[in-house]
Parts: sequence; structure tokens; C-alpha cells
Amino acid sequence: MARSALRRTLSVVAAAALVGTLAACSSGTGGGGSDAGGSASDLDAALEKGGKLTYWSWTPSAEAQVAAFEEAYPNVDVELVNAGTNTEEYTKLQNAIKAGSGAPDVVQIEYYAMPQFALSDSLLDLGQYGLGDLEDQFSASTWGAVNVGDQLVGLPQDSGPMALFYNKAVFDQFGIAVPTTWDEYVQAAKDLHAADPTKYITADTGDSGFATSMIWQAGGRPFEADGTNVTIDLADEGTQKWTGVWNQLVEGGLLSSTPGWSDEWYKGLGDGSIATLVIGAWMPGVLESSVPDAAGDWRVAPMPTYDGTPVAAENGGGGQSVTKQSENPALAAAFLRWLNSDPASIEVFLSSGGFPATTADLEDPDFVNLESEYFGGQKINEVLTQASKDVSSGWSYLPYQVYANSIFGDTVGQAYANGTDLNDGLATWQDQLVEYGNGQGFTVNK
Repeated sequence: MARSALRRTLSVVAAAALVGTLAACSSGTGGGGSDAGGSASDLDAALEKGGKLTYWSWTPSAEAQVAAFEEAYPNVDVELVNAGTNTEEYTKLQNAIKAGSGAPDVVQIEYYAMPQFALSDSLLDLGQYGLGDLEDQFSASTWGAVNVGDQLVGLPQDSGPMALFYNKAVFDQFGIAVPTTWDEYVQAAKDLHAADPTKYITADTGDSGFATSMIWQAGGRPFEADGTNVTIDLADEGTQKWTGVWNQLVEGGLLSSTPGWSDEWYKGLGDGSIATLVIGAWMPGVLESSVPDAAGDWRVAPMPTYDGTPVAAENGGGGQSVTKQSENPALAAAFLRWLNSDPASIEVFLSSGGFPATTADLEDPDFVNLESEYFGGQKINEVLTQASKDVSSGWSYLPYQVYANSIFGDTVGQAYANGTDLNDGLATWQDQLVEYGNGQGFTVNK
């Protein structure tokens, strides 16, 4: 389960080390591994034969899932390694790819980072084992995220369809209606801060994952890639639609400057000084564990829209891939198939607080109708599963998105810090992304 809460800012130097060889090795195998063909029957045979696998994952559910798998398939020994969360792990993985050895058989990768490793030809095409037949088992947005070009480079584990999390106690205190449009959201921000200057509609100091998700929901599609040919347009219609709303908050001083995921941020969520979050569906578990004193205060509503048409975006989430360095790709693919499609594995995953990518669970009445005590008895999954259906299609990340995210704070983040036009920050971000991509062997147009 990949969460924005786990993200840490990666230095530009580390990001450069991660991306530097991607374009250069786009025609290679990523380090001397297997590119063998196969079929679905080979996976069952591999499980029967058994063997050893190495699995890199930072997820809370990984240890229990591995234990359940080994109990079901005693001939298989899975070594679980926590190689660090997201960008730390990605740097180690890229180093192993460059070295030609040391990569795991199966690796956790967030959706935004998958294109980078797919482009370097480091991930096994799971379609050769018939895993493309699992498409109907996953939500459309997550299935699209693990298909890069014409290859199935992973299987989805979790998802993060966005919704509006709001502090009902604060809204009731100040007579604020739950906003259904972004215009209403901006007005709510003004009304709340005018009534109590210590309170803000939300906190946002410039997070790349949040910004790209908001652009996604607004209909922006700023990134396109065809192999090493890349187009970047951070002034497209959808992006400007988002900045037209968010600039009112940035330039109006209506956003809390509390850094996300800090102790102060959690405190603000607890005392009502941060009144809403527009965030992925994995957030309930974070609130329950980290803001327990606010139990009963929070509720969930659909993400506000621009014109009343329900539309959402993904925020966070990821899955697993098989690396081409695996000496036993059929067994690795069989483990991955079990990990993200077997009900026993999914049950373990959900019990750890994850939000599913699997349609069976998203449609399960017991899951959808579950009443959350923390959220005042609300059936929050009714809102969150509908958001999953409302995620718009066609979104793409850059094939060097990890690097892009690492410089967001020094570019767009400056607009937040100075209370200035986000479009200027986005233009600076774009210029640096174009320059960097061309320097790494991509052909980048804008």
C-alpha cells in the first residue's frame, strides 16, 4: 500500500542517480535477467515445484501476506526485504539494474514510478503468463497505471480515489455547507477564515502528488510519452482550470502553511484549525491511527467539481512488478498473481487499512456498507467506492516523474511560499523538466 503519507522528499542528486540511465538503457534488459516466455499453466507448475524468491516491500501488510503465502505454498520460500520507502527503494533498485545484479524477484512500485522502470526495460511483461486476463478484477484507473506501452509491467495492489474529508464539527460550528463545487469550496475557505482567522479550509505548502492529482481531476493531461519522446504542457486547459481555483486560495492567504505529515499538521486536523483534506481513499486509516481525539468529528463527501459532473482522480497507490533479473520469473509471477488477486491475500491487505484496487472488494456490500465509528457511523465506503468509479481516464505520468517530484518544491513550491501565481511556478517547473529530460536522452517538446 503506497501512501502519500509515506513520501519523503528526495534530493535532486539522488533523483538524478535514479533517472540517469533510464533513457540510455531503454533497449536493454535492465541487467542480465530472464526474458523467458511462458503461460498461465507455468505459474501453477512453478508453485508446485517451489523455490526461493526475494520480495522488496515497505507495506504494512507485507509480512502477514508473505506468511499466508508460504503457508499456502510450503515449497516456496519468500525473503521479505524492506529496502526503504518509495524513492529510497527506487534508488537501490536502479543501482541494482545498472550493476546487472542485486535486484529482487518482486518489487513494490508506486504507479507514478512504474513508467521509469518500464522504459528501462527492467520489468517483466506479465502478459506472457496470461495475467492480462485479470483486467476485469481491477479498477480501470489502476489497471491503466500498470500497463505501460503495450506491456503489463505490474499488478495493482491499492488505489487512492480522491474525496473530500471534512471536519463536520467545524462546519456545523460556523454554519458552513459542505461544498459540492470548487467555487463553493473557495467561498467556504473565505467564510471560515473570516469567522476565525486561526482556521483554514486546508493546508497546502506545495505537494507534487496533490497538484498532479488536482490537475488530473480538472481534465489536465500535461504529460505524454511515447518511448523516449515526451511532451510537457503545464499550461493546458485543465491545468489552468485548477490554478484558476487554487490561486484564489494561495494568493488570498487562505491556506494553512503547516507542512503536511508533520506533528503540527496532525494537531491541526485534531483541533479543527485544518478543516478539510482533498485526498486519497486510504486516508481514513491515517486519521484513525494518528488523530484519535477527533473521532466523530470527520465525515467524507465526494470531491468538489467544476460543473457539477462527478469526476475524481487518483492520489497515491501502487502495485508490484517482477524484475527481469529474476532467475525464476514464473514463480515470481505466480507469487505476484497470488499477492494481488487471491482473496486470502486481499483480506490481509484490507485488514491493515488499505483501500482496494480489486473490483470484487470495491463492490462487496459488506465493504461498501461498513459503518465507520470514527466517522460518526457514516458509510464512508459508499462515497469512496463511487469515487473509484468516477476517476477520469487518460492520465499519464512523466517517464522521469520521481525526478519531477523532487524539484517541485523548488519551483512550484515557491509560489506557495510567496503567495504568488501558481502558473509562474508551473512554467518554471516545465522549463526545468524539459531541460533535464533532453539532457537525459529524451526528446522533450513543449
